[in-house]
Amino acid sequence: MFARPHFRSLIPTGALAAVCALLAGCGQPATSAAPAAAQSTQARPSAQATPHAAGRFTKPLAVGNPMFPLVPGTEFTYHGTIVEGGETKEHSVVFTVTDLVKTVGHVRTVVAWDRDFREGRLQEQELAFFAQDDQGNVWNFGEYPEEYDNGKFTGAPSTWIRGVAGAYGGMHMLSQPTTGMHYQEGLIPAIQFDDVSLISSTGQTNCIAGRCYHQVLVVDETSPNDPASGHQIKYYAPGTGLIRVGARGGDTQEFLTLVSVRHLSQAELAKARAEALAMDQRAYQVSQVYRTTKPAEPGRG
Repeated sequence: MFARPHFRSLIPTGALAAVCALLAGCGQPATSAAPAAAQSTQARPSAQATPHAAGRFTKPLAVGNPMFPLVPGTEFTYHGTIVEGGETKEHSVVFTVTDLVKTVGHVRTVVAWDRDFREGRLQEQELAFFAQDDQGNVWNFGEYPEEYDNGKFTGAPSTWIRGVAGAYGGMHMLSQPTTGMHYQEGLIPAIQFDDVSLISSTGQTNCIAGRCYHQVLVVDETSPNDPASGHQIKYYAPGTGLIRVGARGGDTQEFLTLVSVRHLSQAELAKARAEALAMDQRAYQVSQVYRTTKPAEPGRG
């Protein structure tokens, strides 16, 4: 989601179970209690993001974290490039916060519709599910990413749902990020997905297209067990969310900047809702993992 690379772990199959055992909630159904922060298979800095043990999802749909606000009907558009195999191509992402709700385990989640275009052609579109706990941390609860080739749907092999087939959905955004803190965004053994984030700095000023953002948070995402994937660097601004994506190293590098944030009209929101619901219905035919969930439904205004 947000054009995050689907990092592929190099952990041997037998070792995955051991790694999974280190993660609270890994392989367990999602509950209303906030899952514990994950630990990595590699050494980490001393600062670790750990939510309060009493944290719960009393109002999971009220995602008001200033660094990742999810207001129904908001559409974010990003333009940039992607470099792969020495070739640079035009790249854009449109991220829409729908008014749909999907229950994962026992937690109601916000449904986001994310479209990824390569040289103007749809490359991938996905439904992503988020919920905010009572401490203000935003959590990942699953993704249904459809892949396309020359505009034709080819499948959704990287689908995952938290608590199903050993999938661990970690924190997407901390309530109180501090430089040096690290946390697991996700570890999904079935698709060898491994994503670890490090707060590399806070309080930056970033100017994009003539607008300056202050108190910017910089997050460094890596796949510890796949060094070839490099680093994806994300920049978040208070009150807006993701404003920029950069890269350091890796065999594929993605660069994006926020070019617009707008609020959809009622007609536009209805269209986005219909598109997302069509994906949700199609997912039950495509993915066995997805069939463990209840259908998405309107529920946010």
